[in-house]
Amino acid sequence: MPQLDALTATVAALKRVDLIPDVLPDSFHPSALFSVVYPTRTESGTPSGGKEAVLATELAREDTLEEPIINFSPTVIAIESPICTEPPASVLAGSFSEEATFTLVMADPDAPSRSDPKYRQFRHWVITGLKYPPLSLEGATNLTAIKAKPSTTPYRAPGPPPGSGVHRYTFLLFEEPAGGYTIPPDAPEWGSALEERRSWNAVKFGEQYGLKLIGANYFIVRSKE
Repeated sequence: MPQLDALTATVAALKRVDLIPDVLPDSFHPSALFSVVYPTRTESGTPSGGKEAVLATELAREDTLEEPIINFSPTVIAIESPICTEPPASVLAGSFSEEATFTLVMADPDAPSRSDPKYRQFRHWVITGLKYPPLSLEGATNLTAIKAKPSTTPYRAPGPPPGSGVHRYTFLLFEEPAGGYTIPPDAPEWGSALEERRSWNAVKFGEQYGLKLIGANYFIVRSKE
């Protein structure tokens, strides 16, 4: 099945660049696929498509300045019934309920550099309460997540220090508990200053709030020398 192949390929890609185990545990097995898309604009500031980040995409820092959108990737399941006349239904990998909500985090394990990651992980973004739109029976290839809540940690664009090499900017997607959850106002995730974002752990954050880790993605930005 193509979807299972894609999930297996995700794990292989993460292991190839050591995000398993640098960020994710060896036991990680994704059940959902997603990508992030950074908006692009013309010289006049008009929106003009976007740049998609999917497993090892290399982007320039200038491409990543705006908060991205999140696209869930559905899989098409054929309903094997001699009396079924409807087209195949697109459903998210994992068969989540319509009430499901998600948390997405973005972190840099290579802060300030991969050779000296003393600030691993640098927290770039935490957003909770993500939802997916009603699923279509027309075989849509991407479903843009609905941002129902403001970010807990405001998005901060990549900023690799000069000479620090390649940085692996990593996204983790979590399924939230039924009914959602609340991050207390004194939690570190509300800190937006540079110093408050350092030495964070995305997986431990998920465990603390009973979140289920279901997906991962990453892109790279190369520092200026």
